[in-house]
Amino acid sequence: MKETNVLQKPVSREELLRRAKELGELAEKHSLESDENGQLNDIVIEKMKEGGFQYLMRPKSYGGQEVDFETFGEIIRTVAYHSVPAAWITYFAIIHETWPAFLPKKGRDDLYGRGELMADVFAPVGQVEDAPDGEGYIVSGTWNFCSGVLWCDWIALGAIHKMRDAEEPELSLFIVHKDDAEIIKNWDTLGLRGTGSNAVKLDKAYVPPHYVFPIKRVVEGATAPDGNYEEDYTIFNVPYLAYFLSGFSQIALGGLGRLVDDYTEKTKSRVRIYNNNKNEKDGSSGQRTLGEITMEYNALKNIGADYLKRMQYYRDNGIRVLDEKEREELFAMRGYVSKHSAQLATRIIVNLGGNAIYRDGHSERFVRDLIAVAAHPTHLYEDAMVGYGKSILGFDGHPMW
Repeated sequence: MKETNVLQKPVSREELLRRAKELGELAEKHSLESDENGQLNDIVIEKMKEGGFQYLMRPKSYGGQEVDFETFGEIIRTVAYHSVPAAWITYFAIIHETWPAFLPKKGRDDLYGRGELMADVFAPVGQVEDAPDGEGYIVSGTWNFCSGVLWCDWIALGAIHKMRDAEEPELSLFIVHKDDAEIIKNWDTLGLRGTGSNAVKLDKAYVPPHYVFPIKRVVEGATAPDGNYEEDYTIFNVPYLAYFLSGFSQIALGGLGRLVDDYTEKTKSRVRIYNNNKNEKDGSSGQRTLGEITMEYNALKNIGADYLKRMQYYRDNGIRVLDEKEREELFAMRGYVSKHSAQLATRIIVNLGGNAIYRDGHSERFVRDLIAVAAHPTHLYEDAMVGYGKSILGFDGHPMW
């Protein structure tokens, strides 16, 4: 398949944000249908691909643009303001185009050269055996939560195995084409329903060595395993997982921003029929609640912005590995934003009252989606705070995040 690269020339920030807004608005038009069907409408995916978002963080030698982190965050928030599931898939389409950069050149050329979307599951639940050819690996297992798999051709799946050049087992992602995998449609969830995050099953699939992403080594600072790569590539100059996980907070903030704006507008026009038909905006309770919600939202936005500023600092200084406290502080920042976004969203819908809970509106869907975002293991609040607290006291934090 011939690569169709719409981003061979850099696209302005303004144009990227315009495309993000169009994508979000299109996804919103189909949001109830997507929620019912458990997957985004295909025309939304085509719109995302036409926008070229999947190319944004590729190496430039493969048609990438390497946008700055502030623009990256605003793209995700803009889509999420209209559709959290569409933002989730857009975010994943961007970040999944980074791990091929860490493959040998043959693997990079194969994955980047065909213009196909990519999906992954980090969970190390696969079983791996050394292949009889003395080079590749035989992989089996079932992985849940494979976001975007319905529209992806390449799938990277986690397993812990002692690689041929290693002294001990390590976490790696084993990459297969969808033709070698079975998709199990089991995505029936509270929120993020449009993401179509179904399960993937492999039964003794062969994976050549140039299709193995050595995630443990990358976290420890490795770049591409050969010399044919761009030393100034953005993702080679930041802590990989810290970047890879940076968009979750931006998704939460984008969706929450929509709820806050809706709450503000409804407070201005709401009449409390059981309270002597008083206007909500004229009562101190409504005024105070709006002030509290807005301040809490602003505080969360500041944390999200600080996270992206740190990413830019790492990029500017070529920092690929963080000390334990810094690593766990980023985990805590993600956990804090995700938990409090979900809590604030729940407060908003409760305060909006019964008219907000109809499914043909969007408030209840945004709330469900933000709760689902908060449940992702990369920013679970309890784990994050334990890890951060341990690191403050000089102990090792969370073993993964």
